[in-house]
Amino acid sequence: MSVNAGAEGVTRREEAVAITGSAHPADGSAGPAATSPGTAADIPNMPAPLPPWRVLDMSQAISGPYAGRILSDLGADVLRIEGPRTDVTDLFGVVTAGRAGMYAQMNAGKRNVGIDLAVAGAADLIRDLAAQADVLIENFRPGVMDRLGLGYERLSAANPQLIMLSVSGFGATGPDAGRRALAPVIHAESGLLARQAELDDREPTDLPLALADTLTGLHAAIAVLAALHHRAVTGLGQHIGLSMLAAVAASDDHAHAAIDGSTEPYSSRGTIWQAPGGPILIAAPPKHAWVMLSRRGLITDPAPAGSDLDMKVRLRQQAIQDWMLTFADRDALIAELEGAGVAWANLADSAAAFADGAHTASLPGTNRRVVAMPYDFSAASASVPRAIARRGEHNADALGDWLRYDRARIRELTAAGVLLSG
Repeated sequence: MSVNAGAEGVTRREEAVAITGSAHPADGSAGPAATSPGTAADIPNMPAPLPPWRVLDMSQAISGPYAGRILSDLGADVLRIEGPRTDVTDLFGVVTAGRAGMYAQMNAGKRNVGIDLAVAGAADLIRDLAAQADVLIENFRPGVMDRLGLGYERLSAANPQLIMLSVSGFGATGPDAGRRALAPVIHAESGLLARQAELDDREPTDLPLALADTLTGLHAAIAVLAALHHRAVTGLGQHIGLSMLAAVAASDDHAHAAIDGSTEPYSSRGTIWQAPGGPILIAAPPKHAWVMLSRRGLITDPAPAGSDLDMKVRLRQQAIQDWMLTFADRDALIAELEGAGVAWANLADSAAAFADGAHTASLPGTNRRVVAMPYDFSAASASVPRAIARRGEHNADALGDWLRYDRARIRELTAAGVLLSG
């Protein structure tokens, strides 16, 4: 349980937690809680990077759950609160043991408590859990948590050290605050789709991944970790607001052009050329690819003296393409590009990227694998601590750990419809 201590006391306490383990002993003793079997902290000399901070994940879909998944892999004790409705991510991917692939990817490692927020007494249970939590993550539309009696002011009154992260599409206030904001909506409103269409000279189409969600999840995890550090110094939690639109804007490396009023084309985009053995990408727009190749004497300028800019561009691009097709095989072309210091890439498909278990983690006790977090620590280990949970699978043990509920109390809440399972 979070404690109301002064700044110095909390700083020392959390420094100790980071070294010895949980601030929330499972047995109620003053010592650290034992780590569950199969977690990263069980690997000798390779503890999880984070202490098992208690994270209450009330979010849905991708942005919030992805942040929770990151924190879980890093060592936090994440309780996913799942209601009676099917999460949208449970509709996509291969279903194994009752869970679809996308749901598994976003929620691996978390414990699961099933709660029906529409039932009397459910909000009381959430408030009890929040009183014991370090972090609460939610992505309801603005105002919903307040209407449920779960707003930050009320929760923080009982637990001043609580850090609450609220993800929205367009922010908590303003004319768009109440809009539904799935990732494609943000892709369109952020300007990404219009820019892509202009560069490709075609009609706009959406991106092939929920970029707005994953970027938001990454910024969410960063914000939570920053707030936990701030709490270690001040002794106080805080409410973090994070909009998906702002997260995408902050992650746009070409934002400077719009801010400065520049019409310069996006300069970090790779270009794809026909080559022996199939298309190859050069990590530069045609203008820069021309400079890299011509200054090393690999290509001579085909543009006649006095050519206008359009003709120079057309002829030089054609010269690059013709040069690539002069090679008898792909290896010879790649060797020339490497020698010239040009970054290149084959056009792999996703199956090739994840072949032979690359970038994946195995789920304890199963044959299933999910995408792994990319952190390769030298003195710690990030891992998935448990397999994909069923709805309500951890009702008894999680509520026993956090709230000291016994089996009789679990049966009572189940009979009342507050707790869900299956």
